Amino acid sequence: MASVILAETTASVSELKKNPMATVAAGEGFPVAILNRNEPTFYCVPAKAYEALMDKLEDMELNTLADARLKDGKRLVKVTLDEL
Repeated sequence: MASVILAETTASVSELKKNPMATVAAGEGFPVAILNRNEPTFYCVPAKAYEALMDKLEDMELNTLADARLKDGKRLVKVTLDEL
């Protein structure tokens, strides 16, 4: 069965076990697809890429919340910093 691999770099589970940091470095900051019998098993994601992904997800959630509040018809109220 064919699988979609969502990374430019791949490595086998054996390669990952042999030298984990070299496997991460091979991705040059991007995720590495870890294959088991030529099927993607999981993705090894560097910390900075994972943090960026989490920030993006949080931004998307906040935008969805803001859009929902705008649709509720609540009127906008202007305030100054002194009023806070």
